[in-house]
Amino acid sequence: MRLRTRTWGDGPRTAVLVHGIMTDSLGWSRVAPAIAEHGYRVIAADLPGHGASGRAATYTPATLAADLLETLPAAPDLAIGHSLGSAALLLAVPELRCARAVHCDPAWLPRDRDLDALRAVRHASWHEVRAAHPRWHDDDITAELRALAHWDPASVNALHHLPGLPDSPVVPSLVVLAGPSERVPPREAVALSRRGWHVRTVDGAGHTVHRDDPVGFLQALSGWL
Repeated sequence: MRLRTRTWGDGPRTAVLVHGIMTDSLGWSRVAPAIAEHGYRVIAADLPGHGASGRAATYTPATLAADLLETLPAAPDLAIGHSLGSAALLLAVPELRCARAVHCDPAWLPRDRDLDALRAVRHASWHEVRAAHPRWHDDDITAELRALAHWDPASVNALHHLPGLPDSPVVPSLVVLAGPSERVPPREAVALSRRGWHVRTVDGAGHTVHRDDPVGFLQALSGWL
């Protein structure tokens, strides 16, 4: 499936961004302009069943990765994925051939989740989204409500097929974790470091690190932009 994209900047280098579940490419708006200022054309995709992209018959990280490969330019200088988007990016990297990859609090490890409750988030109110994300800017709350209105709750099925903790990275790769992270606990973070992944933590940030603490997220990218 060819995905819809959003672009910031027109620099000589290319960065591609992949959002997590139940949001869309606009979720990068707090950090994408700053990345563009480093000389990038920043391209963010709407995953299937999210934003302006069409719904998919099947949702797995592998099918999402295939759609990213069909949509994104090959060999970008930088690729960044968040949560489920990071799981898809992980599988896409060998063919995408990005120079560097950043994984923001990645959803790689299976967890016990109430998927029915997760699907019900589509009908959340402004106050419920605000309560769930106390550090977000009000504009992010409004944008998230618009994203939820277009979100296909069936996409949570992809959480049944997460790839697990990866072996050594295919390209130089940074993992930026929430502080603390529920997706990558300390023991697994140590294992990643031993396997050659660079691991940094943004203390006090929740799962959506780049929206909870945009400044902290960008500081965590020091040396990678």
